[in-house]
Amino acid sequence: MSDTPQSPGATEAAAVQDLPEERPPAVADTDAAPEAVTPPARTRKRPKPGERRVQILQTLATMLEQPGAERITTAALAARLSVSEAALYRHFASKAQMFEGLIEFIESSVFTLVNQIVERESGGAEQTQRIVAVLLQFGEKNPGMTRVMVGDALVFEHERLTARMNLFFDRVESQLRQSLRLAAEAAGSATPTVDAQALASALTALTVGRLQRYARSGFKRLPTEHLDLALRRLAA
Repeated sequence: MSDTPQSPGATEAAAVQDLPEERPPAVADTDAAPEAVTPPARTRKRPKPGERRVQILQTLATMLEQPGAERITTAALAARLSVSEAALYRHFASKAQMFEGLIEFIESSVFTLVNQIVERESGGAEQTQRIVAVLLQFGEKNPGMTRVMVGDALVFEHERLTARMNLFFDRVESQLRQSLRLAAEAAGSATPTVDAQALASALTALTVGRLQRYARSGFKRLPTEHLDLALRRLAA
């Protein structure tokens, strides 16, 4: 998703001219060259508006997957898509809006999974382990999105994008606190709220750190490396 990533419009087609009506020649002329017949023009389908938006975000995310990639410009993004910069701005008012599209995809994807985990798992420890695992697995499968999540791709972009990504991790930590409080209460802790706050903070830091290492290693150090063991020790 290079001023991110999941509405249809009318399909435009080139006009096709009818071929001229065939008429038998009055006199056969064997020396005359055959008359060239132009075949019907092929119909060229343009992406629908919603499809083009998705295509732009997917291309932006793909460009972010290049290790050590510099700041992505709208000119470079347009060139990759073989369109003009003006064509990009018909779908997004700015590059910041494109990144917001990627962030929206991250938020929707991750929190949909988190909500499913909370609904299906009754144990706080199980919820915690699965939430952290899902977040790291999402980053591992979406390297370009990982650079957005940890802020590497947002360094030279609008500050509101970094603030929104920080809020994303605040929401993750808040859910971890709730799950860990359940686990602490089930374990008979005398201070479940304090325990939950401390451990949620540590696990959030672990998650962000692993994603940063993944991005800054050129996507070589997987964020899920030895994850089961780490979670069993921290969130048992």
